[in-house]
Amino acid sequence: MTKIEAARQEYKDWCSAIGIETLDAVNQTLAEGRGIELINLCEARQERKYAGIANQIYYRRRKSRIVMMSGPSSSGKTSSSLRIAQQCRVLGLNPKVIELDNYFVSRDRTPRDENGEFDFESLYAMDIELLDQQLNDLLAGKEVELPKFDFKEGMQRKSGKTMTLGPNDILCMEGIHALNPALTSSVDQDAIFRIYISALSALPGGEKAHYSTTDKRLLRRIVRDNRVRGISPEDNILRWPSVRRGEEKNIFPFEENANVVFNSSTLYDVPLLKYYAEPLLEGIAESSPAYPKAQALLTFLTHVTALRPAEIAAIPPTSIMREFIGGQTL
Repeated sequence: MTKIEAARQEYKDWCSAIGIETLDAVNQTLAEGRGIELINLCEARQERKYAGIANQIYYRRRKSRIVMMSGPSSSGKTSSSLRIAQQCRVLGLNPKVIELDNYFVSRDRTPRDENGEFDFESLYAMDIELLDQQLNDLLAGKEVELPKFDFKEGMQRKSGKTMTLGPNDILCMEGIHALNPALTSSVDQDAIFRIYISALSALPGGEKAHYSTTDKRLLRRIVRDNRVRGISPEDNILRWPSVRRGEEKNIFPFEENANVVFNSSTLYDVPLLKYYAEPLLEGIAESSPAYPKAQALLTFLTHVTALRPAEIAAIPPTSIMREFIGGQTL
């Protein structure tokens, strides 16, 4: 059994243990007015998972001082990394963050794809040599000056910001290549603790499944990007195939390299997403090339009971789902 399969099975076993094994059962729970109870239960489970990951990081802190996280789009990587860091602080560790986006090579060194366009998702769009050198220096107790990438000019520059690793410091990084050993090929691999984050779920029920992990992530992305990134639901649907190709190439082949898999799904996330996504999808015109996919998503959502506003208000401000609907305090 792969690590991903094991994570799915663990989630399925948990759903069975609490007696909510199907989408119909989720709908029934909400119809009975137990939505807030369900939210609280799901959040408690996730907190235990975050704490468990932090415990593993703590136990390995002498050997593995670098924590690298990756996962496909809209898996909740940002929230998960913040909550894991919070749990590490509870244990007396001090997480420090290196932003991998600052390690892009300058534009004249950026590889191009088959269409001649800059391929920013390529591993070789990253300055692997500089990253590895600085990671090794940090592990050796040296001070490094972190780079700062100027996206407007397409140039890597010095930031003036320095970093060292103290006795209780751990180094945290998140990015699409974080599980690929080639990103850190000259770094002792035992010094790296890798976490894979994805929204894994597969609840049967009604005429449809609890939809695919892929489409749930698309709904998350549509809701979040409409709110904070100015990307329309139509544009998001049209961009999705390209996003998926990047995941298939750069993320999924390396998921088994993770030391731990975190499942960011909750039993209430699709009912929550329905409340926000349905009106956005209904606004896509029939003439749009995104219309067929929008209608497929809407057809599925007819089988889902939406959360009510009072239930949405009860979602904690530290919840992973706040990353998508807003109101997060992490």
